[in-house]
Amino acid sequence: MGETDKGYKLIFSHAQMVEELLRDFVREDWVGLLDFSTLEKYNSSFVSDDLKERFDDVIWSVRWGTRQLYVYILLEFQSEEDYFMSVRIMTYLGLLYQDLIRTRKIKEGAFLPPVLPIVLYNGERRWLKAPLDINDLIGPSPRGLEHYLPRLRYLLIDEMKYADEELSSINSLVASLFRLERQQTPEKIREILKLLIDWLKEPGQQSIRRAFTVWLGRLILPNRYPNSPVPEFNDLQEVNTMLAETIKNWHIQWKEEGLKEGLEEGKKEGIKEGIKEGIKEGIKEGIEKKQVEAAINMHQKGFPTETIAEVLDLTIEKAEEIIARNQVSEKPATYAPTSRPVKKKPTKTRQ
Repeated sequence: MGETDKGYKLIFSHAQMVEELLRDFVREDWVGLLDFSTLEKYNSSFVSDDLKERFDDVIWSVRWGTRQLYVYILLEFQSEEDYFMSVRIMTYLGLLYQDLIRTRKIKEGAFLPPVLPIVLYNGERRWLKAPLDINDLIGPSPRGLEHYLPRLRYLLIDEMKYADEELSSINSLVASLFRLERQQTPEKIREILKLLIDWLKEPGQQSIRRAFTVWLGRLILPNRYPNSPVPEFNDLQEVNTMLAETIKNWHIQWKEEGLKEGLEEGKKEGIKEGIKEGIKEGIKEGIEKKQVEAAINMHQKGFPTETIAEVLDLTIEKAEEIIARNQVSEKPATYAPTSRPVKKKPTKTRQ
């Protein structure tokens, strides 16, 4: 199992995450009939036909009235969709049913429990072509044979389907997890991190708080900022402090590098003119050129105009002029509530 798989499995090994995943992203009426206080993790590993054990999936059981229902969460971390995913789902569910029978949780004459198979996908490209039902993979058959062909549909939760604005309106840990996956700047990560710190402050939430800390420290931050050393964190507040210091250091570094590159570029251009005045003018133009490039780059990465002006020794008016002149539009600020209100069931999103 890869490090990303382990991180997600650790997080979704908490009942609160599974409840929020179902409430906020399944969005079907029957979810309201589940008794989430009965969520229980199903601890087992299955051996598939290639003799490889399934350790990267998370299985939970929950009561539905007087009956038991299972939620099979298949964690998928790959750059492209799997066209034959429905075949894999059918295999894994068969292994789950076999395990329930083998361990005598289901006895002869009893009904098998319903299972909701979920594929949680966080690839950069949208999952669009793979059929969600195995029956759609099967070609034409003689009339009458269709009655014997398998039908099994899985629920796809494609993180890239949701706009950041929609995820911002869902005040839940799962939505924050999805938002953190796509953020690139430390400022944006800190905005979401502050919400997590506020939501996960109860003593009983220490385990899930630790899971998010490990996931951020070992996976998200090293991948986003490979040139910055990431220490071992013990708490989310330590992650927040580290990001604040990183932002400060980056501002100083970018300022020094921008001025140094501008000076060198200016010298080269001035020397070509061959006169003293040309050297001075070249240095000035080189610095100004690098300032413009740095301002545009920082703005596109989400830095506010005030920060750009401070880092590059510009007036706010000059920074705004550079941004306007190069036709770079301001990004809308991300909504960041100070406290977590009661969750409302969002409107259904088109697949």
